[in-house]
Amino acid sequence: MRNNKDAAPDLPLTAEATAVPTLGQPACDSPKRVGAFVPDDAGVLVGITRGSVTCDGARPVFFEEAGPRQKIFFSPHKTKVAIVTCGGICPGINDVIRAIVMEAHHQYGVAATLGIRYGLRGFIPACRHDVLELSPANVAEIHEFGGTILGSSRGPQAVDEIVDAMDRLGIGFCICIGGVGTMRAASAIQAEIASRGLAIGIVCIPKTVDNDIHFVSRTFGFLTAAEQATEAIACAHVEALGAPYGVGLVKLMGRQAGFIAAEASMGLKHVNMVLVPEEPFALDGEGGVLDVLERRLRTRGHAVIVAAEGAGQHLVTETGRFDPSGNPVLGDFCGILATAIKGRCKAGGLPITLKVIDPSYIVRAVVANTADAVYCGFLGRLAVHAGMAGKTGLMIGSVNDRYVHVPLPLVTRERKHIDIGSDYWQAVLDSTGQPRFTPYVA
Repeated sequence: MRNNKDAAPDLPLTAEATAVPTLGQPACDSPKRVGAFVPDDAGVLVGITRGSVTCDGARPVFFEEAGPRQKIFFSPHKTKVAIVTCGGICPGINDVIRAIVMEAHHQYGVAATLGIRYGLRGFIPACRHDVLELSPANVAEIHEFGGTILGSSRGPQAVDEIVDAMDRLGIGFCICIGGVGTMRAASAIQAEIASRGLAIGIVCIPKTVDNDIHFVSRTFGFLTAAEQATEAIACAHVEALGAPYGVGLVKLMGRQAGFIAAEASMGLKHVNMVLVPEEPFALDGEGGVLDVLERRLRTRGHAVIVAAEGAGQHLVTETGRFDPSGNPVLGDFCGILATAIKGRCKAGGLPITLKVIDPSYIVRAVVANTADAVYCGFLGRLAVHAGMAGKTGLMIGSVNDRYVHVPLPLVTRERKHIDIGSDYWQAVLDSTGQPRFTPYVA
């Protein structure tokens, strides 16, 4: 069995692929006086199982370990740090921003920390968004609020204009907080910076409630979103128990990966069926979703179904539309499922009561819970350490419970998905009691 925790693309990794670019030779002594420093040659083994560590003479592959360096590239009192948040919001962004500002100010004494308003649009002069100077005083309480004080946006912006703005503002390094799309943009920005021979660093912090980024055990905000989702599931369970043949259907976020649906369902044991994008299930026929549901209703009298928003898209006509980030606009599978459930149960003589609950954006707009807040603090501080050391073109990742520097080309290859052959998905099946659905055949 495989585990999804540190899931990585099924592609060979080499020592060259995990090497992190640098802006130059670090020559300044770090002003940080508290704690141990991490040497540049410290590494974290990519694979730790017997199957993932070979003994055939091949060199083992390591990620560079994250942490403060004794020698840094930037002279702190001359350095400006920029922060930009892109894409959708999620719990904990303000915690990350606060951690960056506090570390940069108190531990390094940087010249300034600049907040770029409304995502990459904030770099574009025509958008006319003012830059916000951040200080310990004006970020001290922001972790008590959801969302991001900087605002966010989706969609591509002109890379040359972004780099022009960075150069004009005198930015030493920029910390980009976002998902895979943001990191693709960051990679393009770094390439433009390198082509101009500029000493500007790009460091990324992984952000998405969907938890679909490789080389990250979990993204910040994911646990909070899953916890918030359990409230909707609890309500669906109450509704299902409140009437004969009651069915509660909960739609959760998860465009291409069903991690929130899976995690929330395991966290609250009332779920009987989880539908995710990774499993192309049959709706009709023996062993299909409707068949399994009807048998559940006849034997137990109620059912709770959790569906990720991207589930069942193989059964829905493509919309042909895309959002500003280039993601396809999904069809309404939950609407189709609700109609199909009513039709099947009516034909079978089951007088069901169906309640559909869609908490949607509620799960991502709340304040981070304690676990995520602590995690955000680590990510923010480690991003500052990487930037001050002159590292660039990287994401702060987490592999085998250690924080690492992951080169952006590895991150942007593809998105992480639930492996339905893994022990993680088996745990979902064990928790819900659902069988393996009959696969969909086109």
